[in-house]
Amino acid sequence: MFSGIVEATAVVTKIVDEQSNKHFTLTCPFTSELKIDQSVAHNGVCLTVVNISGNEYTVTAMAETLKKSNLGKLKVGDKVNVERSMIMNGRLDGHIVQGHVDQTAECVGVEEAGGSWYYTFHYEPNKEKAKEGYLTVEKGSVCVNGVSLTVVNSKSDGFQVGIIPYTHDHTNFCDIEKGTTVNLEFDIIGKYIARISAI
Repeated sequence: MFSGIVEATAVVTKIVDEQSNKHFTLTCPFTSELKIDQSVAHNGVCLTVVNISGNEYTVTAMAETLKKSNLGKLKVGDKVNVERSMIMNGRLDGHIVQGHVDQTAECVGVEEAGGSWYYTFHYEPNKEKAKEGYLTVEKGSVCVNGVSLTVVNSKSDGFQVGIIPYTHDHTNFCDIEKGTTVNLEFDIIGKYIARISAI
């Protein structure tokens, strides 16, 4: 379980293909605090630490994860938003995030807004999935590349988010531009409400 409050950006140092899996080796400021078997969200995808060596650690993504996320597009040198799992006796500063990416979206616009930015994202609408809560609502929560954000201008096939300078500079939003693919996790509470309503 995560909050969508990014702790740091990790840098990809190595990628190894093994059959349909990809092993990603990264370095980040808290590598020395990690343990084997620990869950860490990478661009919002919950992955297990499988190896630690010096200031680098390795996680593995299987085919299903690569298909539903942007991890398969990563290259050595890319920055990845990382967050360790929540400590249950602390404040929930973001929203409840599972680390289970639902689908990807494409950035279709970046607009400067007096020192902050509006990012517009488009995704392929799916009426059946929308009935299950795979959608955004105005002023609701959405997780983009592991970042907990508030939705503005919600539409059936996309939405905007406002990014303040701190978030821009301390996550990989500083690298997102028109055409960039991002990971989306829709709000779990909305999914449960949609599911209960359908019964």
